[in-house]
Amino acid sequence: MRSPVLPLTLHLAKASGRRGLQSHLLAAGAAAVGAFVMLVMVAATVGSGTRADHTTWRTPAPAKNGTAVQALATTYVRGEPLAVVSLAQLPGRSATPAPPGLDTFPKQGEVYVSPALAELLHKLPANQLADRFPEVKSYGTIGAAGLASPDELVAVVGRAPSDRAMSQAAAEGANWWDEDQAGRAVISGFSGTKATFFTTGDRTTALLGVVLLAMPVVVLSAAAGRLGAARREQRLAALRLAGATPRQIIGMTAVEAAGVGAVGALTGALAYVALLPALAEIPYGVGSWYTDQLWVGPGWFAAVVLAVTALITVSAVSMLRQVATSPLGVAQQANPRRTRLIRMVAFVAALGYIWVSTGGEVTSRQLLVLLLVFYGAFWLFGPWVVDQLGRLAGRFARRPATLLAARRLSDDPRGAWRTVSGLVLAGFAAGFFSVSMLSFGDANYGDQVAVITANATESRHTAVEARTLLDRAGITAKVTVVSADDYDSLLGGSPGVVAHVSGGTERRDTAVTVLSSLGSGHLPYTKDYATASDRTITDRIAQVSTATLAMSFVLATASAGLTAAANVLDRRRVYGLLRLAGTPLKVLDRARVRETVLPLVVLAGGTTAMGMYGSYQLNKLVGATINTSGLIQLIVCVVVGALAMFAAISGSRPLLRRVTADPAQTAD
Repeated sequence: MRSPVLPLTLHLAKASGRRGLQSHLLAAGAAAVGAFVMLVMVAATVGSGTRADHTTWRTPAPAKNGTAVQALATTYVRGEPLAVVSLAQLPGRSATPAPPGLDTFPKQGEVYVSPALAELLHKLPANQLADRFPEVKSYGTIGAAGLASPDELVAVVGRAPSDRAMSQAAAEGANWWDEDQAGRAVISGFSGTKATFFTTGDRTTALLGVVLLAMPVVVLSAAAGRLGAARREQRLAALRLAGATPRQIIGMTAVEAAGVGAVGALTGALAYVALLPALAEIPYGVGSWYTDQLWVGPGWFAAVVLAVTALITVSAVSMLRQVATSPLGVAQQANPRRTRLIRMVAFVAALGYIWVSTGGEVTSRQLLVLLLVFYGAFWLFGPWVVDQLGRLAGRFARRPATLLAARRLSDDPRGAWRTVSGLVLAGFAAGFFSVSMLSFGDANYGDQVAVITANATESRHTAVEARTLLDRAGITAKVTVVSADDYDSLLGGSPGVVAHVSGGTERRDTAVTVLSSLGSGHLPYTKDYATASDRTITDRIAQVSTATLAMSFVLATASAGLTAAANVLDRRRVYGLLRLAGTPLKVLDRARVRETVLPLVVLAGGTTAMGMYGSYQLNKLVGATINTSGLIQLIVCVVVGALAMFAAISGSRPLLRRVTADPAQTAD
C-alpha cells in the first residue's frame, strides 16, 4: 500500500499559503548561508594543506647517490619573504629532473622567478632587488605547480657547484634563525616532505576557525528547522487527533524539512562554486589563492550539503515529541516546556573538565576538542538560564512589557535561547580572538642589516668593504664589527658586521642588495629574517580572527533575525488576542526586545569571559603574553554585535504590525 506521507506533505505545503511560503523561504535562506560559510572555511583548510604541499620541493631532501646540489635561502624585500632556491648539477652524474613549475633543470646562470616576483623586479630599482641575482637577459617563469600562491615571491637560480651560495656555511647553520629558512643537501630529485613554516601552520589555524564557526552554523540550521514550529505543531496535532500515527507525523515533518533544507543548502553550495574566483582573491597566509586550491572536492561538497540538511531535519523532528505523546495538550497550548536542573549539572561538569584539562600542557588538537566541549555545554545550559531569568523577571516585573517578556522566556526558554544563542556563542569568539593577538616581545633590531662572515679577521675586512659599497650606493649607515660571543645582536652569536641603516624600508632593501656580495655567502638579512617565525604565527591568528569574528556575527545576526521573524509568525494568534485585549503594539514590540536583552546580557557576558580565558591558555601554550590593547577591539565587537542583533530584531517589526493589523481575524 502506498504511503500517504509524501502526498499529504505536499498538499499541506501548498495549502499553507503565504505564511508557509515565507517560513520555507526563510529556512532555505538560512540553510544557504550555513552551507556557504562552512564550505568557505573547509575550503580554506583544504586549500592550506594543498598550498603547503606545493612548498615541500624547496626543502632539500638528502639522497645517497645525489645528482645535484640544492640550497635554500630566504631573503626579504618590502618585508615580504623571498625564497631563493639555488640548484647546481654535479658533473659526471645523471641528469636531475626538473623542479615543480619548471620544464627543465636550470643551467648555470639561468634565473626563474614567480610571476609576482617578476612584477616586483620591474617595479623596483635594480639596486633594491634585481642585483641580488645573477645578471641575465631575461627571466624564466615558475609555473603554478611550484608555487603556493600567485602572490608568492620565489626564485630558482642555476649555479655552479663551487659557487659560494652552494656552500654549507651559506645555506644553513650560521645562526638559530636559519631553521626552516635555509638548507642545503645533495639531491637526486624534489621529493621533500617538509613544507616551509610560512605555510605549514596555515591548515591548523584555519581548522580553528572551522571549529569556532561550526556551532554558529548549527545554531542557524537549528533555527531554520524550527521556523513555523508553533504552526506546524498545531497542524500536526490536529492530524494526530484525527488518527495519524507518530511515525507518519515524524515522516511528514522530516520530508518537509529535508526538502527545504536540501534546496537551501544546495543553493548556498552552488553560490560557493560560483564565487570561487572571487574567494580566491581573498589573501590568507602567503597571499591569494589559485582557484583550484579552494575546491573542496565532491566529497566535502556533498558532506556539507547533507550535514546542513540533516541539522535542519533533526531540528524540526526534535520538536515533535510532545505532538506524538500529547497532541491534545499541544492543540490547547498547554504544558509549557520547562527545563531541568540536569542541564546546569552537565554544564558545571563540563567546565570542571575544561579547567582540569587546561591545568597542564595542552596540544592544539586537545584545545580544539575542549572548544567543542564548551560549545556543547553552553548549548545545554542556555535554555535553563533563560527559563530561570524568565521566572525571576516575572516575579519582579513592574511594567506590562517586562511581564510579557518574562512570560515568554519562561513558557518557551528554548525558543528564546535560539534567538540569542548565535550572538552568545559569537561572544566566545570575540573574547577569544580580541585578546589573542600574540606578543612575543622580540628584540627591536631597528634598521640593522647583518652580514655573516667566516671569522673575526674576515669581519674586519668585510666592514671596510661594506662602508665603501654603502657609500657608493648613497646609503647612510654605521657599520660595526660584532664578535661571535655577542648573542644580543641581530647576528645571534655569529661573527660578522652589522650596518645600522637610516632611511626606512627602501634604504634597508638597498643595503641588503649591495651587501649581497660580501660575507661567507649567507645572504644579508634584517629583523624580518630574525622574527619571521613569530610573525608568521601572529599574522595567521590575526587573519583567522578577523574572518571568524566577521562570519560569527553575520551568522548570529542572520540567526537572530530569522528567529525573530519566525516567532512573530508562530505567535500570530497570541499577538492577535493581546491586541483584542487592548495591548498597544508598542508594548508588544518592547516585550520582544526585552525578551532578547535579558538573556543576552547574562549569557553573552559569560561566554565572552570564557573566550578570554581560552585565549589566555592559548597564549600560555606558545609562550606569549596577552595583548591588552585587544580590550578595545573586544568592546567594539560586543557593541557592534549587540547593535546588529537589535537591528535584526527590528527588521521583523513591520511583520509584527502586518500580522496584527486585523486582530480579530488573527485570533481566529
